[in-house]
Amino acid sequence: MTRSTDRIYVSHVGSLVRPPRMVPFLEAMRDGKAYDEKAFASCLTESVVEVVRLQAEAGIDIVSDGEYGKSINWAYYIHGRLTGVTKRPMTAEEAKDPLAMPMGGRDREAFPEFYGEYDARVLRNAMAPVRPVVSGPIAYRGEAELQRDIANLKAGLAKVNVTGGFLPVVAPASALPNAKIEHYKDEESFLFALADALKVEYRAIIDAGLDLQVDDAFFPYMYERLVPPMSLPQYRQWAELRIAALNRALEGLPPERTRYHICWGSWHGPHTTDIPLANIVDLVTSVRAQAYSVEAGNVRHEHEWRVWQEVELPDGKMVQLGYAGQNGWPYVPIGRILIQRGGLTRAEVMTLQTRVNQVRVALRMERLDWDNRRG
Repeated sequence: MTRSTDRIYVSHVGSLVRPPRMVPFLEAMRDGKAYDEKAFASCLTESVVEVVRLQAEAGIDIVSDGEYGKSINWAYYIHGRLTGVTKRPMTAEEAKDPLAMPMGGRDREAFPEFYGEYDARVLRNAMAPVRPVVSGPIAYRGEAELQRDIANLKAGLAKVNVTGGFLPVVAPASALPNAKIEHYKDEESFLFALADALKVEYRAIIDAGLDLQVDDAFFPYMYERLVPPMSLPQYRQWAELRIAALNRALEGLPPERTRYHICWGSWHGPHTTDIPLANIVDLVTSVRAQAYSVEAGNVRHEHEWRVWQEVELPDGKMVQLGYAGQNGWPYVPIGRILIQRGGLTRAEVMTLQTRVNQVRVALRMERLDWDNRRG
């Protein structure tokens, strides 16, 4: 990663708003309809060149392609670049399994009314009732799309004066988080085969002279889906296997060209059940990357900059400071932030939390009563 003792280099985590002219193509892809592939390719190249220019004009030093080449989303784009992966509608039994669904967790259980509206309006693609199935050996087959994305970003870089460019790609833990594994005998065999396939993508980006960013939102996010019934130690065992798979994919690649990014999903909801950074920071820093990018620009995680006061980074490693988290949606504020800002005392926060819990229980009881009356 580019370092300086004179100034702070500015970057971001990758995805940017798609321009209006791309939207009809993306909607056609989403709905499985025909579209003009040549027209899309031209639109994609022009849009990437434009977004690189806009980043440069805004003062961004290390720019991305906006993830414009990932037509589905930041993670599930990889499904079309792998062999051995098919999709089918979920069975009625799977639809009741929280781990088979692409989204879910305790936050949604606590705020069903909010998420009922939000998921239908904002996360419609992610909530689609289909499930990926690993029915054959996994290998990488996305070279054409990958080289297209590399070429588009480099075309944009050739027209601006910036420090560098990066391409964000998915980590093993986030690539197929709800897949049904039929071909491999166990999770380790599946994850290590997936890591070997992803390594092709990782290496090609670095060989092209670009920096590599590995995105891994599902690593911390899955905590709220797995615990309970898992305990924290059991969740960490689950996570350690996925970090081992990621390190397998990164083995032999230059850490100084690699950064590792985590968040807790980044959807604009309450996030009351996110795992604290302190519980996973050792796993984060065990990844074979020079830089660690951690979401910290909202009140659910803003206080966790203090975690880094207790962490001794290995020589040559660094943390990318995340500070811009405004998105127009209110997160549920956390007591530690209120105390640090002098807004409330610890006793007042504890009293407030007790009242919130009482209201939450009352709302659940009212909902159950209403459902019973309707039944």
